[in-house]
Amino acid sequence: MTGALHTDLSGELLAHMQAIKAKALEYGLSFFEVVFEVLPFDTMNQIAAYGGFPTRYPHWKWGMEYDSLSKRDAYGLGRIYEMVINNDPVYAYLQESNSVTDQKLVMAHVYGHADFFKNNFWFSKTNRKMMDEMANHATRVRRHIERHGQETVERFIDACLSLEHLIDPHSMFMTREGGGGAPASRSSHRHGDADNTPPAEDDAPGGDKFAAKDYMDPFINPREVLARQKKEREDQAREARTKFPKKPTRDVLLFLLRNAPLEDWQQDILGIIRDEAYYFAPQAMTKVMNEGWAVYWHSKLMTQHFCQASEIVHYCDQHSGVLAMAPGGFNPYKIGYELFMDIERRWNRGQHGPRWESLEGIGAREAFNDHSKMGREKIFEVRRIYNDVQFIDEFLTPEFVDRHKMYHYKRDPQTGEARIVSRDFGRIKQTLLYRLTNMGQPFIYVVDANYLNRGELYLAHQFNGLEVDVSKAREVLSALRTVWGRPVHLHVHVDDANYLFTCENPGEQVRKQRIGDDTPRPAHVIE
Repeated sequence: MTGALHTDLSGELLAHMQAIKAKALEYGLSFFEVVFEVLPFDTMNQIAAYGGFPTRYPHWKWGMEYDSLSKRDAYGLGRIYEMVINNDPVYAYLQESNSVTDQKLVMAHVYGHADFFKNNFWFSKTNRKMMDEMANHATRVRRHIERHGQETVERFIDACLSLEHLIDPHSMFMTREGGGGAPASRSSHRHGDADNTPPAEDDAPGGDKFAAKDYMDPFINPREVLARQKKEREDQAREARTKFPKKPTRDVLLFLLRNAPLEDWQQDILGIIRDEAYYFAPQAMTKVMNEGWAVYWHSKLMTQHFCQASEIVHYCDQHSGVLAMAPGGFNPYKIGYELFMDIERRWNRGQHGPRWESLEGIGAREAFNDHSKMGREKIFEVRRIYNDVQFIDEFLTPEFVDRHKMYHYKRDPQTGEARIVSRDFGRIKQTLLYRLTNMGQPFIYVVDANYLNRGELYLAHQFNGLEVDVSKAREVLSALRTVWGRPVHLHVHVDDANYLFTCENPGEQVRKQRIGDDTPRPAHVIE
């Protein structure tokens, strides 16, 4: 990283910051201390390339990201106005070349983010000292590079980064065996804990033998049937003892940490990638809400308190640019802000619940007003407990979709004009939910780590309407093969059919075959 951080605000900006902070607190926002740093253009791009952190582990992807950001700015395709980091204290960066109006807008926006980071439930388990942790990660990776060579380490990081989405964001809120998810001992048996309990005898309680008089027993309990049933029970018990894992596992990275044949340095790097993936996961899960909340507060603070008459035009230009959304597009800033505004308006007027829903006709429902004035309280409650999927699922209404023309569009190939192809609310809502569920990633589970009794890894896609991107699946399988050290398989649902993708050896083309009745099945199957 080149260039020094400018940690001191000018006297004018410091005064604006203190006033905005005081007003935000007056409105009921709550946040960790916010440290603002004013950065020149180039340093801003460098930090943005690092995901907002001054220091990251060495890897070529950061250079690629920096080059992309620099070209985007140079060609007028976009510019970074602010960055804010979930940490305690919160770190926020201001572009040195911004106007004073821009800086005030950004500071108001940042305090909205800082409040969301501190108070939203989905951030409650994140590491609030991640600034220090990122620096620690960088030091550890550099040490591995010194010992094992840059090419070797970077190649393994490449594989790990291809797998970073294979986590379970909800696991942070679950109690797992082994003290909350720490990797198991390297000496753990790779095929789980064997249950050596012998199967029940065929005449034991719970067996298959029916009660019968001695003279009727050969007819009621034929020996060949009992023998077959006993063998089936023994086979089932044997299968239960050897199932590994015992049940489908969604946190693939944790499974690999515990069970893949990794060297110590490889295990450390995979752990770093997993830790950082979990840090960023809540941000992906709440993108719409987080940005909407920040826009709501910069709008309120600027328009009602801090925007001078001479700044109105410039402010409106910047604000409208933030909320711009083309027909059929998806702008999380726009959707989030408008939904928070809609919730506040509805709860202020009592336009929710059975009483309002029982009204007939759009006019009657729109005109209803019980003057309850519960809107502000409601949006604070929403920001505290919801994520994007819950937010859209509960508060998106047909009236909201119509008001903002959130329809399905298709572009006319001759005129280039976007035309509405569907106004169906159910379909529109479902599409949004598919887009946001699991951060837009398919659900992938480890279902068998001893496939075909050869130690091969079998994963399965749980189809919920979101198909697997085949090109990305091939990349992921190749990376899994590198980490697992043996062939890997992925069961996917594509084009209304089930396929098995297999990567036998590193660097080889991934094989695709349709799953049929004769295809060997794993111990578990995700349907």
